[in-house]
Amino acid sequence: MSNLFDRLIRNTPNRMAKAIENIDGTIYSYGDLFALSAQIAHVLVAQGVKPGDRVAAQVEKSVPALVLYLATVRAGAVYLPLNTAYTLAELDYFIGDAEPSLIVCDPSSEKGILELASKVGAKVLTIDPVGQGSLVSAAAQQSREFSTIDRRGDDLAAILYTSGTTGRSKGAMLTHDNLHSNAA
Repeated sequence: MSNLFDRLIRNTPNRMAKAIENIDGTIYSYGDLFALSAQIAHVLVAQGVKPGDRVAAQVEKSVPALVLYLATVRAGAVYLPLNTAYTLAELDYFIGDAEPSLIVCDPSSEKGILELASKVGAKVLTIDPVGQGSLVSAAAQQSREFSTIDRRGDDLAAILYTSGTTGRSKGAMLTHDNLHSNAA
């Protein structure tokens, strides 16, 4: 299996991920990340996210954001992180260019994001840095087990937009193999 999630986490469910600590001081094991990402992956699939679809995330760096990334890759989708400092006009470009099927944002940004999402037919869910929002509420009802979607090493896992210092920002497409190589 070439899915980045399986290559990084599958064989480590009981190890503590000591560097991963939530705002409330909770330290997560790999097993915790495995279970939480399963629940969120179920929500992504229930929202219609299919392998290869883009999931845009304009959320603060946090444990919930990391779990969203893992769940996106686990569901076979493509993770599209968007800087929380982007304005709605900047987001309009990125969302229009990438055409995500789902956008996850902080609850405080939902109103503006909904308008942009409607232009590309994307759904919107929310999550904040402490793990509150519509995505987490929906995930709480889901199974803590999920069969990771098999992807080839050359399938996309993430799109990272360049800074645009020499022109319009461009989406750099990163595969499961690219990201695994960086992690290794």
